[in-house]
Amino acid sequence: MATETVYDSFRMEAGSVAETGPRTETEQRIRRDLAAAYQLCARFGWDDLIYTHISARIPGPEHHFLVNPLGLAFDEITASNLIKIDLDGNVVGENRHGYQPNAAGFVIHGGIHSVREDAGCIMHLHTEAQMALSCLEEGLLPLTQHAMRFHDRIGYHDYEGIALTTDERRRFIADLGDNAALVLRNHGSLTVGRDVAQAFVEMYYLEKSAKTQLLARATGRPLRLPPREVVELTAQQWTASFSAGLEWPSLLRTLDRTGSTYRD
Repeated sequence: MATETVYDSFRMEAGSVAETGPRTETEQRIRRDLAAAYQLCARFGWDDLIYTHISARIPGPEHHFLVNPLGLAFDEITASNLIKIDLDGNVVGENRHGYQPNAAGFVIHGGIHSVREDAGCIMHLHTEAQMALSCLEEGLLPLTQHAMRFHDRIGYHDYEGIALTTDERRRFIADLGDNAALVLRNHGSLTVGRDVAQAFVEMYYLEKSAKTQLLARATGRPLRLPPREVVELTAQQWTASFSAGLEWPSLLRTLDRTGSTYRD
Protein backbone atom coordinates (compact mmCIF):
# COMPACT_ATOMS: atom_id res chain seq x y z
CA MET A 1 0.00 0.00 0.00
CA ALA A 2 2.84 2.39 0.85
CA THR A 3 4.40 1.86 -2.57
CA GLU A 4 1.09 2.59 -4.32
CA THR A 5 0.67 5.75 -2.29
CA VAL A 6 4.07 7.04 -3.35
CA TYR A 7 3.34 6.30 -7.01
CA ASP A 8 -0.07 7.96 -6.80
CA SER A 9 1.48 11.01 -5.16
CA PHE A 10 4.13 11.20 -7.86
CA ARG A 11 1.47 11.06 -10.59
CA MET A 12 -0.65 13.73 -8.96
CA GLU A 13 2.22 16.10 -8.31
CA ALA A 14 3.95 15.69 -11.67
CA GLY A 15 2.67 18.44 -13.91
CA SER A 16 3.55 19.34 -17.48
CA VAL A 17 5.76 22.00 -18.99
CA ALA A 18 5.34 23.44 -22.47
CA GLU A 19 8.07 22.60 -24.94
CA THR A 20 9.65 25.64 -26.57
CA GLY A 21 10.42 25.27 -30.27
CA PRO A 22 10.75 22.19 -32.45
CA ARG A 23 12.91 19.26 -31.41
CA THR A 24 16.50 19.62 -32.48
CA GLU A 25 18.40 17.16 -34.63
CA THR A 26 20.47 16.29 -31.55
CA GLU A 27 17.38 15.40 -29.54
CA GLN A 28 16.04 13.27 -32.38
CA ARG A 29 19.34 11.35 -32.51
CA ILE A 30 19.35 10.83 -28.74
CA ARG A 31 15.75 9.62 -28.90
CA ARG A 32 16.68 7.13 -31.60
CA ASP A 33 19.68 5.83 -29.66
CA LEU A 34 17.75 5.57 -26.39
CA ALA A 35 14.87 3.70 -28.03
CA ALA A 36 17.44 1.38 -29.63
CA ALA A 37 18.96 0.69 -26.20
CA TYR A 38 15.56 -0.32 -24.83
CA GLN A 39 14.89 -2.65 -27.74
CA LEU A 40 18.39 -4.15 -27.52
CA CYS A 41 17.81 -4.84 -23.82
CA ALA A 42 14.65 -6.73 -24.75
CA ARG A 43 16.57 -8.64 -27.42
CA PHE A 44 19.33 -9.60 -24.96
CA GLY A 45 16.82 -10.62 -22.26
CA TRP A 46 17.80 -7.78 -19.94
CA ASP A 47 14.30 -6.35 -19.53
CA ASP A 48 12.00 -6.86 -16.53
CA LEU A 49 8.40 -6.63 -17.80
CA ILE A 50 7.71 -2.85 -17.86
CA TYR A 51 10.19 -2.02 -15.08
CA THR A 52 13.76 -0.72 -14.80
CA HIS A 53 14.77 2.25 -16.87
CA ILE A 54 17.32 3.91 -19.09
CA SER A 55 17.52 7.68 -19.35
CA ALA A 56 19.33 10.07 -21.66
CA ARG A 57 19.87 13.77 -21.06
CA ILE A 58 19.10 16.40 -23.66
CA PRO A 59 21.97 18.91 -23.88
CA GLY A 60 21.13 22.28 -22.39
CA PRO A 61 20.99 24.15 -19.09
CA GLU A 62 17.54 22.75 -18.24
CA HIS A 63 18.90 19.21 -17.67
CA HIS A 64 15.82 17.71 -19.29
CA PHE A 65 16.08 13.97 -19.82
CA LEU A 66 14.23 11.20 -21.64
CA VAL A 67 12.78 8.13 -19.94
CA ASN A 68 10.45 5.27 -20.84
CA PRO A 69 6.70 5.58 -20.31
CA LEU A 70 5.69 3.30 -17.41
CA GLY A 71 3.36 0.74 -18.96
CA LEU A 72 5.20 -0.05 -22.19
CA ALA A 73 7.44 -3.08 -22.60
CA PHE A 74 11.01 -2.43 -23.71
CA ASP A 75 10.35 -3.77 -27.20
CA GLU A 76 7.52 -1.21 -27.55
CA ILE A 77 9.75 1.80 -26.88
CA THR A 78 10.28 4.04 -29.91
CA ALA A 79 11.93 7.41 -30.46
CA SER A 80 8.57 9.18 -30.47
CA ASN A 81 6.96 7.64 -27.38
CA LEU A 82 9.80 8.39 -24.98
CA ILE A 83 8.83 10.93 -22.30
CA LYS A 84 10.89 14.05 -21.62
CA ILE A 85 10.90 15.26 -18.01
CA ASP A 86 12.64 17.96 -15.99
CA LEU A 87 14.48 17.57 -12.70
CA ASP A 88 11.23 18.16 -10.78
CA GLY A 89 9.49 15.26 -12.53
CA ASN A 90 7.33 17.42 -14.81
CA VAL A 91 6.62 16.03 -18.26
CA VAL A 92 8.00 18.44 -20.88
CA GLY A 93 6.06 18.82 -24.10
CA GLU A 94 4.06 16.12 -25.84
CA ASN A 95 3.04 12.90 -24.11
CA ARG A 96 1.23 10.96 -26.81
CA HIS A 97 0.12 7.95 -24.79
CA GLY A 98 -0.68 9.65 -21.50
CA TYR A 99 1.67 7.37 -19.56
CA GLN A 100 3.64 8.77 -16.65
CA PRO A 101 7.34 8.18 -16.02
CA ASN A 102 8.44 5.57 -13.50
CA ALA A 103 8.72 7.23 -10.07
CA ALA A 104 11.75 5.12 -9.14
CA GLY A 105 13.38 6.13 -12.41
CA PHE A 106 12.81 9.78 -11.59
CA VAL A 107 14.37 9.39 -8.14
CA ILE A 108 17.47 7.54 -9.35
CA HIS A 109 18.07 9.16 -12.70
CA GLY A 110 17.01 12.69 -11.83
CA GLY A 111 19.46 12.80 -8.95
CA ILE A 112 22.42 11.60 -11.02
CA HIS A 113 21.59 13.79 -14.02
CA SER A 114 21.41 16.81 -11.73
CA VAL A 115 25.03 16.48 -10.54
CA ARG A 116 26.96 14.47 -13.13
CA GLU A 117 27.56 16.62 -16.21
CA ASP A 118 29.22 13.61 -17.84
CA ALA A 119 26.12 11.47 -17.33
CA GLY A 120 24.59 11.68 -20.79
CA CYS A 121 22.95 8.29 -20.26
CA ILE A 122 22.15 6.14 -17.22
CA MET A 123 21.16 2.47 -17.49
CA HIS A 124 19.54 0.68 -14.54
CA LEU A 125 18.74 -3.03 -14.94
CA HIS A 126 17.63 -6.08 -12.95
CA THR A 127 19.27 -8.94 -14.86
CA GLU A 128 19.48 -12.25 -13.04
CA ALA A 129 23.28 -12.25 -13.14
CA GLN A 130 23.58 -8.74 -11.76
CA MET A 131 20.96 -9.31 -9.07
CA ALA A 132 22.89 -12.42 -8.01
CA LEU A 133 26.16 -10.46 -8.03
CA SER A 134 24.54 -7.75 -5.90
CA CYS A 135 23.92 -10.36 -3.20
CA LEU A 136 27.59 -11.39 -2.95
CA GLU A 137 29.45 -9.68 -0.12
CA GLU A 138 32.66 -9.40 -2.16
CA GLY A 139 31.00 -7.57 -5.05
CA LEU A 140 32.61 -7.69 -8.47
CA LEU A 141 36.01 -9.41 -8.47
CA PRO A 142 38.70 -8.74 -11.13
CA LEU A 143 38.57 -12.35 -12.32
CA THR A 144 38.44 -11.69 -16.05
CA GLN A 145 39.66 -9.16 -18.56
CA HIS A 146 36.12 -7.81 -18.84
CA ALA A 147 35.80 -7.37 -15.08
CA MET A 148 39.15 -5.59 -14.85
CA ARG A 149 37.77 -2.67 -16.86
CA PHE A 150 35.75 -1.78 -13.73
CA HIS A 151 38.74 -1.70 -11.39
CA ASP A 152 38.40 1.50 -9.34
CA ARG A 153 35.39 2.44 -11.53
CA ILE A 154 32.53 0.78 -9.61
CA GLY A 155 30.64 1.74 -6.45
CA TYR A 156 28.17 0.00 -4.12
CA HIS A 157 24.86 1.20 -2.69
CA ASP A 158 23.10 -0.61 0.16
CA TYR A 159 19.47 -1.59 -0.36
CA GLU A 160 16.90 0.72 1.26
CA GLY A 161 13.71 -0.61 -0.29
CA ILE A 162 12.19 0.37 -3.63
CA ALA A 163 13.76 3.69 -4.61
CA LEU A 164 10.76 5.98 -4.24
CA THR A 165 12.04 8.72 -1.94
CA THR A 166 14.10 11.70 -2.99
CA ASP A 167 15.94 11.43 0.33
CA GLU A 168 17.77 8.37 -1.00
CA ARG A 169 19.12 10.44 -3.89
CA ARG A 170 21.92 11.89 -1.79
CA ARG A 171 23.17 8.42 -0.91
CA PHE A 172 22.89 7.21 -4.52
CA ILE A 173 24.96 10.16 -5.68
CA ALA A 174 27.58 9.71 -2.96
CA ASP A 175 27.93 5.97 -3.52
CA LEU A 176 28.20 6.35 -7.29
CA GLY A 177 30.74 9.16 -7.04
CA ASP A 178 32.48 9.58 -10.38
CA ASN A 179 32.37 5.85 -11.17
CA ALA A 180 31.11 4.30 -14.38
CA ALA A 181 29.06 1.63 -12.60
CA LEU A 182 27.14 1.06 -9.39
CA VAL A 183 26.06 -2.23 -7.84
CA LEU A 184 22.76 -1.75 -6.04
CA ARG A 185 22.97 -4.31 -3.24
CA ASN A 186 20.17 -6.93 -3.28
CA HIS A 187 18.72 -5.11 -6.28
CA GLY A 188 20.60 -4.79 -9.57
CA SER A 189 23.08 -2.52 -11.27
CA LEU A 190 23.59 0.81 -12.98
CA THR A 191 26.01 2.19 -15.54
CA VAL A 192 26.75 5.76 -16.59
CA GLY A 193 28.09 6.95 -19.93
CA ARG A 194 28.67 10.19 -21.77
CA ASP A 195 26.03 8.99 -24.24
CA VAL A 196 23.71 6.02 -24.83
CA ALA A 197 26.37 4.09 -26.71
CA GLN A 198 28.91 4.26 -23.90
CA ALA A 199 26.44 3.44 -21.12
CA PHE A 200 25.15 0.45 -23.10
CA VAL A 201 28.59 -0.99 -23.83
CA GLU A 202 29.61 -0.51 -20.18
CA MET A 203 26.51 -2.48 -19.20
CA TYR A 204 27.32 -5.19 -21.73
CA TYR A 205 30.74 -5.75 -20.14
CA LEU A 206 29.33 -5.53 -16.61
CA GLU A 207 26.78 -8.21 -17.47
CA LYS A 208 29.45 -10.55 -18.89
CA SER A 209 31.62 -9.91 -15.84
CA ALA A 210 28.78 -10.81 -13.48
CA LYS A 211 27.92 -13.97 -15.40
CA THR A 212 31.50 -15.24 -15.52
CA GLN A 213 32.03 -14.61 -11.80
CA LEU A 214 28.89 -16.58 -10.97
CA LEU A 215 29.95 -19.43 -13.26
CA ALA A 216 33.38 -19.53 -11.66
CA ARG A 217 31.85 -19.47 -8.17
CA ALA A 218 29.48 -22.30 -9.12
CA THR A 219 32.36 -24.69 -9.81
CA GLY A 220 33.24 -24.70 -6.13
CA ARG A 221 36.92 -24.55 -7.02
CA PRO A 222 39.39 -21.93 -5.71
CA LEU A 223 39.38 -18.68 -7.66
CA ARG A 224 42.58 -17.39 -9.25
CA LEU A 225 42.92 -13.61 -8.96
CA PRO A 226 45.56 -11.85 -11.10
CA PRO A 227 48.19 -9.74 -9.33
CA ARG A 228 47.03 -6.22 -8.50
CA GLU A 229 49.58 -4.65 -10.87
CA VAL A 230 48.16 -6.69 -13.76
CA VAL A 231 44.61 -5.63 -12.84
CA GLU A 232 45.66 -1.98 -12.74
CA LEU A 233 47.48 -2.26 -16.07
CA THR A 234 44.47 -3.88 -17.73
CA ALA A 235 42.14 -1.20 -16.37
CA GLN A 236 44.45 1.47 -17.80
CA GLN A 237 44.51 -0.31 -21.15
CA TRP A 238 40.73 -0.41 -21.22
CA THR A 239 40.53 3.30 -20.42
CA ALA A 240 43.05 4.19 -23.13
CA SER A 241 41.44 2.10 -25.87
CA PHE A 242 37.72 2.06 -25.07
CA SER A 243 35.32 3.62 -27.54
CA ALA A 244 31.72 2.72 -28.28
CA GLY A 245 32.16 4.23 -31.74
CA LEU A 246 32.54 0.83 -33.37
CA GLU A 247 30.21 -1.31 -31.25
CA TRP A 248 27.16 0.95 -31.29
CA PRO A 249 26.68 1.29 -35.07
CA SER A 250 26.95 -2.49 -35.35
CA LEU A 251 24.21 -2.89 -32.73
CA LEU A 252 21.97 -0.44 -34.60
CA ARG A 253 22.53 -2.40 -37.82
CA THR A 254 21.52 -5.58 -35.98
CA LEU A 255 18.23 -3.95 -34.96
CA ASP A 256 17.65 -2.59 -38.46
CA ARG A 257 18.01 -6.09 -39.95
CA THR A 258 15.21 -7.31 -37.67
CA GLY A 259 12.78 -4.61 -38.81
CA SER A 260 12.81 -2.98 -35.36
CA THR A 261 10.53 0.01 -34.79
CA TYR A 262 12.98 1.93 -32.59
CA ARG A 263 13.34 4.76 -35.11
CA ASP A 264 9.57 5.45 -35.24
